[in-house]
Amino acid sequence: MYIRFISTGGTIDKIYFDALSQFEVGESQVEHILTEALVDFDYGIEPLLQKDSLELTAEDRSTLRRYIENDTATHFVVTHGTDTMVDTADSLAGIDGKTIVLTGALAPARFRTTDAVFNVGMAVAAVQVAKPGVYIAMSGQVFDAGAVRKNRAENRFERV
Repeated sequence: MYIRFISTGGTIDKIYFDALSQFEVGESQVEHILTEALVDFDYGIEPLLQKDSLELTAEDRSTLRRYIENDTATHFVVTHGTDTMVDTADSLAGIDGKTIVLTGALAPARFRTTDAVFNVGMAVAAVQVAKPGVYIAMSGQVFDAGAVRKNRAENRFERV
């Protein structure tokens, strides 16, 4: 199976930007995660956007949707910031014949303690077994896109 990874930015790709410990979105960390995991499947990585999810616009979401609709791949893992991941998942609903799993991290992938590697692994597993549709893989669960929210107070995703 071939999986197309699309990185849009978000916390998973954040790096220290300056001496004041501010962060900005850096290069996609997916390649590093997959290499260290010794995966044995075909994949490609498309760094489509490099933004904090709070900065994503309707046009950015349209660009992502068009990319997926026009790509020959059928299985996608989209790395995304957690703040607006649910909005982007909703904007991808109804794309026929594609299995799309969004994931991200609550702590940057470059941190020693991060959920990034686990979440990417969950997304890879989910995209291989799920029926066509849109899903979110976060907090150790796979959610249907229309039935999930981010609980900011508890810092996790949960069913609605």
